Amino acid sequence: MNLNDFSVSHVEGKARTGLLKTSRGYIETPVFMPVGTAATVKAMTPETLETIGSQVLLCNTYHLMIRPGEQVVNHLGGLNKFMNWSGPILTDSGGFQVMSLAKLRQLNEDGVTFRSHIDGKKFLLTPEESIRIQETLKSTIIMAFDECTSFPVEKKMAHKSMKLSSRWAERSKLSFKGVNGSMIFGIQQGGMFKDLREQSACCLNRIGFDGYALGGLAVGEPQEKMFEVLDYSTDFFPKERPRYLMGVGKPSDIVGAVLRGVDMFDCVIPTRSGRNGQAFVQNGTINLKNAQNQLDENPIDENCSCYCCSNYSRGYLSHLVRSNEILGSMLLTWHNLHFYVDLMKKIRKLIKKGEFTTFARKFF
Repeated sequence: MNLNDFSVSHVEGKARTGLLKTSRGYIETPVFMPVGTAATVKAMTPETLETIGSQVLLCNTYHLMIRPGEQVVNHLGGLNKFMNWSGPILTDSGGFQVMSLAKLRQLNEDGVTFRSHIDGKKFLLTPEESIRIQETLKSTIIMAFDECTSFPVEKKMAHKSMKLSSRWAERSKLSFKGVNGSMIFGIQQGGMFKDLREQSACCLNRIGFDGYALGGLAVGEPQEKMFEVLDYSTDFFPKERPRYLMGVGKPSDIVGAVLRGVDMFDCVIPTRSGRNGQAFVQNGTINLKNAQNQLDENPIDENCSCYCCSNYSRGYLSHLVRSNEILGSMLLTWHNLHFYVDLMKKIRKLIKKGEFTTFARKFF
């Protein structure tokens, strides 16, 4: 394998296991990336993340540009040293904020002018600037700058947005220097329209990237619509490159996407749910705020080996949550991320045994 390379080891239908080699070590796929937007996964320490088996984290270019600033992070050794994480880090380009912060930005061919959500200061983020910031942060996997298409959207607007993202992808790749052995992924757009998705993928394939992300999904569309797009979209990309579904998702979303050939995922759901008193279990979630848990001596999940389930009862966790104690957020986030990491391990094992499709049927 080269410095940055991806190899597929086992295939079952469209589902596959693989190994992505980065400058910061190997990533076994399919993989879930905990979200550390501002260089921290909320309520977690990097040591805890390593303990539960997290392989790669996601940080956000826009938020780190706003605070503390990429030069501060660079001065303190880059993201890995800054947050004391030795593994790979993927940085979102800021493209999602083009959509989510629409009321605070102005968009044109050159890029996007944001007004800081913190102090109102104006920032211009272009494809070139996004790549420069990500390289200054010393990211392991850099994302091309794009405009994330919202849902619902008319085809005319989706086409215009996709063409802009394609031009920005070319500018992103031209600006990319590959410092510190970093990789760059392109991002497919096109809304829910097959022909636009194909056009976007063709452009990205022509430019050439180390991996390919599917953007503009998990933006409010029903799960079946997302799966419909994935049914054809993954086929537009070369098999020898990793495929990353951005911002996904719930366990059933991940299982369904792996069935359709996706390799990488990220989402705030497990951490946000933990901070809101919800814990993931095999058949869904439980809400520790509910009174029925107050006298329960059992752990969240008797079959779970995480620190939380090994040491604390539902009754105690319910007390912490209902009292708004910080420890409650920490323990439930610990459990939820362990659940997600364990799910990915199980998926990889089942694909290797040729039993993943049978397992996936339980979710739908």
